Amino acid sequence: MKKIIYTFFICIFSATAGFANDNKIEFIEFDLNNGLHVILHQDNSSPIVVVSVLYHVGSKNENPERTGFAHFFEHLLFEGSENIKRGEFDDLISNAGAVNNAFTSFDQTYYYELLPSNQLELGLYLESERLMHAKIDSTGVETQREVVKEEKRRSYDNQPYGTRWIETFSRAFTKHPYHWMPIGSMDHLNKATLDEFMQFYETYYVPQNGTLSIAGDIDIEETKNLVKKYFSEISKPKTVPRVSVVEPPQKEEKRDVVYDNIQLPMVLLSYHIPEQTAEDYYAVEMLTKILADGQSSRLYKELVDKEQIAYTSGAFTVPTENPGLFIALGLSNSGIEAEKLEEGMDREIEKVKNELVSEKEFQKVRNQVENDFYSSNSTMAGIAESLADYHVFFGDANLINTQIEEYLAVTREDIQRAAKKYLNKENRVVLYYLPKAEENN
Repeated sequence: MKKIIYTFFICIFSATAGFANDNKIEFIEFDLNNGLHVILHQDNSSPIVVVSVLYHVGSKNENPERTGFAHFFEHLLFEGSENIKRGEFDDLISNAGAVNNAFTSFDQTYYYELLPSNQLELGLYLESERLMHAKIDSTGVETQREVVKEEKRRSYDNQPYGTRWIETFSRAFTKHPYHWMPIGSMDHLNKATLDEFMQFYETYYVPQNGTLSIAGDIDIEETKNLVKKYFSEISKPKTVPRVSVVEPPQKEEKRDVVYDNIQLPMVLLSYHIPEQTAEDYYAVEMLTKILADGQSSRLYKELVDKEQIAYTSGAFTVPTENPGLFIALGLSNSGIEAEKLEEGMDREIEKVKNELVSEKEFQKVRNQVENDFYSSNSTMAGIAESLADYHVFFGDANLINTQIEEYLAVTREDIQRAAKKYLNKENRVVLYYLPKAEENN
């Protein structure tokens, strides 16, 4: 990921800006003639502003023979532009006392600048250059190829259990492009030509595929004018292709073993669940918190504290535009075999399927959901990202104010029903990570 440039000024104000829980987040939104969607949120309580652009392109939009392109562009588009020299992007941000970063997921690529509010125009200029005049040449491509290779070595290849998500998703998905992770294949990146990179840029980095979200110390009318100044002249008419592949239902349990340079076995249980916009997703998320949110969760209390068969445990959902995964994992304690840990995890999963959660536990998870929801929108950076996410993936930016109602409408019965519907053995992949020393035993 892009290196973050921290300043004392930004750290102080990004931590304190935002709304109290009982305040509605006001915003306006409009489209430019070229299709760029714009969302503006004004909050003059602190002299900061976030300029962000969400491009509706992630790893699922890639050619299966050229995976890793979306993540590669996250790096490449900091190289500069026709008007910004190589390396100058970071200098401009640093000299303004600002922060810039980006990330890529299965479904999106997101860029942002967190700036002193008197530098709003700089943020808009940089993002317009990224969209209109990005520098895609052999020097930048070769440089970022090496950067991405090093990231893969550091974060995946040379980390204990580092390939766990690559191995999990490649088994859980057989048809859908969630089959590969955003890091992609280094072999694909090595084989890619400059023309292929240019084609990807020209296909997905177009105004109608972007959402510009700005939050912070702004004047609405002045910001509208600046947005039009920097973005209205960009014209790249293009029909953006969308993914239509549907993953077929899984009919039977899949099991496999990965041998790694590790000491303790790891067990991963991955279940297919609906997309993040589905009604059931809210119940699945609350189910996840019951099983694995903190040391008071069921998996931790039973497997780590009580039975002491796990060193640690966890579970999470992967919020995706198309149906995704619920993943539970456990790291065995010394001397505990993976089979015994799996049995313990299965016992806790069966309990939530067969018994209603208690009123006390249900209220706790409701409190956790509320805290997480409001915390995610307590900074200008969080608000800008949420507004863009809700617009692109839910079609309703106002969910930043109302989505909590969907969670609080979930009942104990809904949670049990979701557990019964999705946490079934025929719907899952079981993956063991075992020490290499056991491979030939």
